[in-house]
Amino acid sequence: MKDMCYFNVIELTDSINWNEIVTSFQNYDVYYLYNYVLAFFIHGDGIPYLIHYESNGLRGINVFMKRDISHFAPFNNLIESGTYFDFTTPYGYGGFLFEGDTSEAAMKTFYERYAEFLNIENVISSFVRYHPQLKNANTMRSVTSITDLGRTITIDLDSKDKIWTNFSSRNRTQIRKAERLGVGIHHGKTVKLLEVFRSIYNDTMTVNQADRYYFFERNFYESIHSDLHDNYEIFYAVYEEKIVAISIMLFANNRMHCHLLGSLIEYRNLAPSNLLISEAAFWGNEQGFKTLHLGGGLGSEEDNLFRFKKSFNINSDQIFSVGKEIINQKVYDLLVGLRSKNESNFDCNSLFFPLYRAL
Repeated sequence: MKDMCYFNVIELTDSINWNEIVTSFQNYDVYYLYNYVLAFFIHGDGIPYLIHYESNGLRGINVFMKRDISHFAPFNNLIESGTYFDFTTPYGYGGFLFEGDTSEAAMKTFYERYAEFLNIENVISSFVRYHPQLKNANTMRSVTSITDLGRTITIDLDSKDKIWTNFSSRNRTQIRKAERLGVGIHHGKTVKLLEVFRSIYNDTMTVNQADRYYFFERNFYESIHSDLHDNYEIFYAVYEEKIVAISIMLFANNRMHCHLLGSLIEYRNLAPSNLLISEAAFWGNEQGFKTLHLGGGLGSEEDNLFRFKKSFNINSDQIFSVGKEIINQKVYDLLVGLRSKNESNFDCNSLFFPLYRAL
């Protein structure tokens, strides 16, 4: 639909138009594609929207999951369905991607229209995970509050020599160790491999005491295989005929991403994940990709996970940023008040955003 605010909203029923708009942007990435967000719609994350803005030499796109707040359990019997909504970036990275006139004046006009658009859509709050590689948080700093959380790691795939040189010396030792002990790396994309991935990844999430959200159902992986078939590859490490580490790699527009990775804890001393990521990087170079993004640490902390990823490019230094916007303060406060009134253990001082969804 086209509204008075110069915004077009493309829904899942218009997949061809969705992808045509996305791929018309020079720096688009896999996270903006219809094929990517479909799996998270199946996972129950909300209704995917591609928002397309165009006016006076500036155009932009963003992908959001639109969530009906009444469907959140604490509000099931308190709010009528279809009354209030919030927007959140699909799992991964996103945020507005712009082309054209991004001067301060143009961005101010855009944001005024955007705020009007969100109010028309009855959106109460918006949470954005900006793309560290695209650095698109910087474009928004003049019009909204941006919080820089931490660093993420990208492997430069320009050449195999450069890939290897950027590894830490300890990582190179671990890779050689895995090879010496007989770990082999293979890749492909079949439903059977996705089933193996699901089993190993669930075990990894159990060991890490991960939130229930990260235990994806079979239909989630089926969507990856069917809808993202041309944008994914599975890499897996084999030791003594057993898969001991496995990863789903996504790619589009010259960029690779280590989307999900799992390993069997009893085999981690073999360093299979080190060898797996290194071989995926070398494969990416052969395919002509420019980068392999590994992400950051848990909660953007510089923890053991971050240090593991950092060992694949000691020179990488990209910033992960988020945007937290309250669009309708009055309703936001009302929702927080309802939680506080009805739940004696509700923490009004939680840092979770939006606060009314805090658990």
